[in-house]
Amino acid sequence: MTTARRNLGTLADRLAAYDRLVEVGIGRRTELAATLVEAGTAVTATDIGRREVPDGVGFVVDDVVEPDLAVYEDAEAIYARNLPPELHRPTLEVAERVGADFLFTTLGGDQPAVPVERRTVREGTVYVAREFDGPTREDGRSYQGPRE
Repeated sequence: MTTARRNLGTLADRLAAYDRLVEVGIGRRTELAATLVEAGTAVTATDIGRREVPDGVGFVVDDVVEPDLAVYEDAEAIYARNLPPELHRPTLEVAERVGADFLFTTLGGDQPAVPVERRTVREGTVYVAREFDGPTREDGRSYQGPRE
């Protein structure tokens, strides 16, 4: 392993910079949400069916294609792991509507279906489809961005 590769942060490191997150489609992969909660980040997980989540992780049944925006409105960032291409645009639209950043990974050789910036993390590539670039959210509240 090269020194540069060893010095890369993890996806958890990148997401822990936020105070409030929503994970879209948690499925059975709950370890990242648990790690983030342990780091002091508030995490709400969603999926289209009921899932068991670790203590401290909130859970809401929601379909990002027909979302309940109240689930996402206090999030500083929305993230997803192994997000299929057909959900990239709907998730980006939710992030834009609530003024949240949107970060995701894809499965295998899937390429992003929305414009992104690629960021390298220890596990591979995280796609940043939206980073908030204005002083206020859609609802007029001030957005502080990720904590440093």
